Amino acid sequence: MDNVSRLKLHHGIMMGLVWFSGISSSLAVPNQSEGAGVTSNLVVTALRIPRDELSVPYTTYKLNADDTQLRKAARSTPDVFQGIPSVMGQKTSYGQGSPYFRGFTGFRNLLLVDGVRLNNSVFRDGPNQYWSTVDSLSVSDYDVVMGPSSVLYGSDAIGGTVNAMTVAPPAEYSGKTVWAPVLTYRGATAERSTMGRLQLGGRVNEQVGFVGGVSVKNYGDLRGGDEVGRQLHTGYDELDFDGRVDVNLNPDNRVTFLHQSVSQDDVWRTHKTIYGLTWEGLKAGDEKSRFLDQHRTLDTLTYEGKNLNTFADRMKVILSRQDQQEDESRIKIDNSGEVQGFDVTTWGTSLQLESDTALGSWVYGAEYYHDSVDSYLNKYKANGTLSKAGIQGPVADDATYDSIGLYVQDTLSFFDGKLDVIPGARYTATQTDAKRVLNPQNNKVMSVEGDWDTVAGSLRLLHPLTQDRRHAVFAGVSQGFRAPNLSDLTRLDTARSNEIETPVSSLDPEHFLSYEAGVKSRFDCVSSALTYYYTDIESMIVRAPTGRTIDGLNEVTKKNSGNGYIQGVEWFNTVTVSESWSGWLSASWMDGEVDSYPTSAPAKQRDTMTRLMPPTAQVGVRAQTGNAKYWAEGVCDAAEKADKLSADDKRDTQRIPPGGTPGYAVFGIRVGSQVTSSLALSLAVENLLNEDYRIHGSGCNEPGRNFILTGRYTF
Repeated sequence: MDNVSRLKLHHGIMMGLVWFSGISSSLAVPNQSEGAGVTSNLVVTALRIPRDELSVPYTTYKLNADDTQLRKAARSTPDVFQGIPSVMGQKTSYGQGSPYFRGFTGFRNLLLVDGVRLNNSVFRDGPNQYWSTVDSLSVSDYDVVMGPSSVLYGSDAIGGTVNAMTVAPPAEYSGKTVWAPVLTYRGATAERSTMGRLQLGGRVNEQVGFVGGVSVKNYGDLRGGDEVGRQLHTGYDELDFDGRVDVNLNPDNRVTFLHQSVSQDDVWRTHKTIYGLTWEGLKAGDEKSRFLDQHRTLDTLTYEGKNLNTFADRMKVILSRQDQQEDESRIKIDNSGEVQGFDVTTWGTSLQLESDTALGSWVYGAEYYHDSVDSYLNKYKANGTLSKAGIQGPVADDATYDSIGLYVQDTLSFFDGKLDVIPGARYTATQTDAKRVLNPQNNKVMSVEGDWDTVAGSLRLLHPLTQDRRHAVFAGVSQGFRAPNLSDLTRLDTARSNEIETPVSSLDPEHFLSYEAGVKSRFDCVSSALTYYYTDIESMIVRAPTGRTIDGLNEVTKKNSGNGYIQGVEWFNTVTVSESWSGWLSASWMDGEVDSYPTSAPAKQRDTMTRLMPPTAQVGVRAQTGNAKYWAEGVCDAAEKADKLSADDKRDTQRIPPGGTPGYAVFGIRVGSQVTSSLALSLAVENLLNEDYRIHGSGCNEPGRNFILTGRYTF
């Protein structure tokens, strides 16, 4: 780290502490709650084995989906993370949410479904819509791990890793088969939306349990605040199916079958069209329409065993098949159009072993994923007739991508449990063979091949401050990496209309080195976590001008030229005043820079990280009756103006207003009741003052005054 970086690091720490002091001194003492839907339970994802959050040397959160749906009335998986420090819920459109974790989004965050990677080789840089294809109504809990987790989970696990754990069958057998229907509903006025889910679950006997459901979602055009009003072409439809069967072979061995199917129709990228907003100086796009259809299916077979009486004490094996289809339709201003898309089939297998030895608790295993990719592009004349069939769609056609990883991690305890030391390492090898790639220099077919390998390590320390381990300090250093994927190598990026991109195979993996330190405490009435992190960025893949032109367009390609850093401070605090009164406060600050090419000239410059999250806070107060039958909450979400802009941010005038995204303070109230043992209802009024605001980098504004009714009935 050079002297300039050290000065910026020290300045960042001081600014973060000053900012947090100002926030704390200007608010009443917060009260404890499950604020932001966070529960104090065991987390699995951080170490691949269940451990209490206070015994994990990471910043982690466990979000209960039932609480999120009924209390927060979250609409989709990307909305679930609202209120977590250093998480920014960017929405390109209302159906295309892409959360930022510690400054990273898109293919630099990893989403798992029951331990299976959602990420594949076509995921692109910047915000993408794929997290929205995980139906939050089919999820029981979300495990969130902030920062790099590449040792355990491989490529992409940079800003954060989330494991969405699906709803399990009932644990108890009553002596007869019971279907136990559950009906969930959510309706919202500003979204003009209706969501419903019918779920059936039960046990055939002590060995076999099942659960399945169908979710139907209809979203109308979103209504913004006082000035914006209705945002045209922001609605869409979604239909989801899921089913799961657990078979207990005996008390120590279980097999699980899981199926998911998600379909989204006509999800517009409205800001690219003539219907985009002009709020605060924004510019609407010039296309007449642009919308996406998304279809995803996932099938898994999982075996879990314990007490194996072998070299391993526990074993987990997962076989998976995932298919993801995307179709994008555009009509340009001259009425010409195009339809492009891809179909990615991913086969995966993973083996996880655990061994408790005199030399610590070991977690080790292997993973393999194989992508098979087909893509297409059809261009149409203004009269609707086909004018051209492209060589490839958004990424290469007739392509494969393979990844294999080997990992090991040990948990050692020293000085009678006063120090936990967790070292880990991973080896990953990736290979691609893309047979049909457009060479823009001659408009002919070319192929792109490449292979890469990476070694990553981590060392985490945790020191319990008390014997009951309710207070601890932790620190760690973790390497993260992201291997080049088909999007890096073969995507025909048209983000800038005067550029044409040439595919490249000579890329190296991106590398990240993150330092993290924090303190966690859990008193009888107070829980708190404070974390500082600093991540060195090395060889990040960025768009780079070549200085040449092709048919009058500036040629660009991809290079490992992005070096920089990102740092930040996170604070989450809850306080319980009495059985009836509680509350929470979360806050974050971050800063970051990275090398890029801000103009069409091949001259690299240090620039602000794109879509850098502004200082943000959430505060809430909760009141409930002694038996928790009735409850009420008041919540305020606030963010400063996002005016630290990169060159790309300044060009993105369809999403980011000139000078930056305005700050906001938005208030909401929520009330609810467990009306009967079978029926729970809640009513929320979000954005009480009907403010116009948007999350930084989004392509649409958030809802105006929004009445949200949610309910759950168990038959």
